[in-house]
Amino acid sequence: MKRFLTVLGYVLLGILLLLIIIVLYFRIKWGIESSQNMKLAGLPAPTLTIDGQTFRDLNKNGALDIYEDTHTDLEARVDDLISQLNLDEKAGLMCVHFLGMNKDGSLMEIPTISDPFSFFTENTSTTLLKKKMTAVQNLGGASALVFARWHNNLQALAERTRLGIPITLISDPRHGNTGMPGASTNAKWISVWPSQLGLAATRDSALVREFADIARQEYLALGIRLAQHPMADIATDPRWARVNGTFGEDANLSAKLLQAYILGFQGDSLTHTSVACQTKHFPGGGPQEGGWDAHFASGKGQIYPGNQFEYHLIPFVEGALAAGTAQIMPYYGVPKGQSIEEVGFGFNKEIIQELLRDSLGFDGVVATDWGIISDMFVKEASAWGAEHLSEKERVKKVLEAGCDRFGGEYVTELIIELVENGEISENRIDISVRRILRDKFKLGLFDNPYVDLDKVDIVGNSNFIEKGKEAQRKSMVLLKNDDNFLPISSDQKIFLAGMNAENLIDKFPQITQSLEDADVIVQKLNTPSSPPPGGNLLERLIPQGRLDFPEEEKMEILERTNSKPTVTVLTITRPPVVPEINAASKAVIADFECQDEIILELIMGQFHPSGKLPIEIPSSASAVEDQLEDVPYDSRDPLYPFGHGLSF
Repeated sequence: MKRFLTVLGYVLLGILLLLIIIVLYFRIKWGIESSQNMKLAGLPAPTLTIDGQTFRDLNKNGALDIYEDTHTDLEARVDDLISQLNLDEKAGLMCVHFLGMNKDGSLMEIPTISDPFSFFTENTSTTLLKKKMTAVQNLGGASALVFARWHNNLQALAERTRLGIPITLISDPRHGNTGMPGASTNAKWISVWPSQLGLAATRDSALVREFADIARQEYLALGIRLAQHPMADIATDPRWARVNGTFGEDANLSAKLLQAYILGFQGDSLTHTSVACQTKHFPGGGPQEGGWDAHFASGKGQIYPGNQFEYHLIPFVEGALAAGTAQIMPYYGVPKGQSIEEVGFGFNKEIIQELLRDSLGFDGVVATDWGIISDMFVKEASAWGAEHLSEKERVKKVLEAGCDRFGGEYVTELIIELVENGEISENRIDISVRRILRDKFKLGLFDNPYVDLDKVDIVGNSNFIEKGKEAQRKSMVLLKNDDNFLPISSDQKIFLAGMNAENLIDKFPQITQSLEDADVIVQKLNTPSSPPPGGNLLERLIPQGRLDFPEEEKMEILERTNSKPTVTVLTITRPPVVPEINAASKAVIADFECQDEIILELIMGQFHPSGKLPIEIPSSASAVEDQLEDVPYDSRDPLYPFGHGLSF
């Protein structure tokens, strides 16, 4: 044993030394790269004072160029800047990716263990100075102040580029109580609201617009100017992983709420007080074959067995486009039977150029969903229908389809190569660059991209937090209430399952941590899932697949439910199949990712439930299997139908 421990000690020491050597190697390597990159940075932009007015001399030539003149016509400013751009800079405008930040808000040049994702992205100087990219995303940040400080540091570095083109900071949804890898993050120091599906449960377009306006104010304070949302997809297949990010399965309700959402973020038109919306996922990502998500090969087919392709367009046409959404993102899937060439939407000229642009008249930025050109460490490239093409050929096909920007890609050199080889004209590149620059100018980024650090405290302020809680309350749906079991009286002891009692007991002293002493059980259940076998890292993290609990888990839940009067709270990310659990429960509540205190407020009768289901709750796994992927309200004998909701 002593010899074994000695050998084990040497092995562990060897591994430690190897790790130290690897880290030192990369720190030296990254340090050298950073030093070389920083040589590409020029001086900060000086200011020019003309007739008592101050302008930013972004190209540092001592004269007021047309694109620097805040009083000049938009198109003239765009024309002037395009005339000064070189091909490298044009290519940089057309790519966007994640970017790490240090804990103090300084620019990340060397990846850190505290931010593991930073090891799989380029550092700041490579992204801004070498790749010349001008749009980035980061979903982290130690605090609102740190995030805003990081944003200003980014803009300061961007100002030192040849033409001083400002950064557009992008964000996926970040106001929810929970997050989904690759799609959203949970709220940290920002106001907390129900999921988009929960907003749909309120049926309240004024509330949705109020949410969007508050989110806009918080984004502005942080420097975020492009919201990579809302989702206009319709949740016609309950198995789809993204159901909670939609406004449900009714196209007309979705269209109404989308208008309110986009107008709250953008206003009637894009201005320096707007946050632009990138509505997704055209032409509707809901009808996934077998319910599997199109990020992955298992779900690359998008099918329309009910011939409802036009139904899925309604939220885009009557909602997003009617509200003037600035940008559109297509999804990954291959629309089977809907176009001559069966390729993913981002590669599909019939869908992007002919339908979205020519037929529907959209001339804003079309940005691909992330990672359709290059493999990522979390997933292979979602190049469905174009798997056989090289990365350069994929880039060409995306441009020929009518898209403008590549999400989650660093492929600037491939864009340059296509132009230099004569495979894509520079005029075609200029069309996309013009669209991208228009939004930057409209948002006022060229005039002043910085945020006031003294005003960051608007983020997550008490008024916004309370508004978020009001929305959560309005989103809660009471599904079942046998014998008016709810509300529970304050003298009844409650045992919690699936909630953290320690965080709630101060506000709700009737909580007991002893099941034997409890009068009532409150159990919170998440929707089951089962990723397909053999999936990649991201595929294993995204909840999809089955909607019913495995037998052993279901028996455990039923044993608890039958032991004492039970209130079952279903956290609806996707609609679960729970007929036996429903039957055994005295009351059942649909929760759209709300905070636990809001759920208990409802149970204790501190407010009256008013939400209505924006989707059906199916009665069985076979009923789910029998549904058509593209058709709404077609679940056989649903446990709870669309629009159901009780009160007391």
